Amino acid sequence: MGNRLNRARGGRAAWLGLLALAAAPAAAQTAPPLQVPAKSVPVPADVSPQMGRIIGLPLRTNWDIHPRTGAEWKPVAEAGAAALGKLVPGMLERLRVTVERTTIDGVRAFILTPETIPPENRDRLLVHVHGGCYVLNPGEAGLPEAIFMSGFGRFKVISVDYRMPPEATYPAAHDDAMTVWKAAVRMADPKKMAIFGTSAGGALTLAMVLRAKQEGLPLPAAIAPGTPMSDTTKVGDSFVTNAMLDNVLVSPDGFCDDGAKVYANGHDLRDPMLSPVYGDLRGFPPTILTTGTRDLLLSNTVRVHRKLRDAGVEAYLQVGEGQSHAHYIRDDTAPETKQVFEEIAGFFDKHLGR
Repeated sequence: MGNRLNRARGGRAAWLGLLALAAAPAAAQTAPPLQVPAKSVPVPADVSPQMGRIIGLPLRTNWDIHPRTGAEWKPVAEAGAAALGKLVPGMLERLRVTVERTTIDGVRAFILTPETIPPENRDRLLVHVHGGCYVLNPGEAGLPEAIFMSGFGRFKVISVDYRMPPEATYPAAHDDAMTVWKAAVRMADPKKMAIFGTSAGGALTLAMVLRAKQEGLPLPAAIAPGTPMSDTTKVGDSFVTNAMLDNVLVSPDGFCDDGAKVYANGHDLRDPMLSPVYGDLRGFPPTILTTGTRDLLLSNTVRVHRKLRDAGVEAYLQVGEGQSHAHYIRDDTAPETKQVFEEIAGFFDKHLGR
């Protein structure tokens, strides 16, 4: 009798447990936050020495600066550009890429050409939009990702040096990128073209497709948004879980949040042009996304991937072990960097016409 009673109680407990699990999504909206103890996070053991050094760096020194105007951002951007610009010649030499400064329909741009272009890429053209929270990496400082794509993938690339505060605010970067895209589709068959960019450049990549759809323009054959700033309203689990772990962006309330707000200049941050995860992603071209396990924008990237998949779009997600925001564009000698860009190049090769 006792055993039967215990089994009955156990069955009822299990049934109540299932009911609790079923109710969990609704309860999660009101549940208190999970308290996680402080802990040390070592560099993963199975990354390359080059990537390990990047992962193991301390938090960015100026992560908590808060310039409130374009004029206040200008010296910050110039200092960063001067430091990064010194690295560009070495990248160009190692990857055997040449760069030419140009202007396309009034928009500043660079043309990057690898030393050798394979036959299948000779009629293909990529358009690049750089990152930097819409306020950083002017001029040659915005070129590393384009150099890596041109060198590792052996594509000709147009990199857009779009306007940023204090020169101009929203929608200047978007307008400049679209001006170059409209010109590019006169230079090459859009079926043989792709758009790519990281961080703000990843968001611009997504926004360019949204605008092309709205304006009835040809779409690229594929896109590669890297760790995109797809939700500038800071919705996403990794804004919490990776805060103070990501050694680049560091905090959802850090410098990048201020940069995006200065560029937006009072415009609604939930507008799909600034937060493209809220846009209509149906009909998007095949997409390859890149992020890292410690990236503050991991959730931004994952949410875009999920929404693309739900819209029936072919979408591929690559995630770097231990990597914070955009670590894969920091060092061209790291094997992880080469792997990322060879993955993207292979994806483009699959989807771009020959």
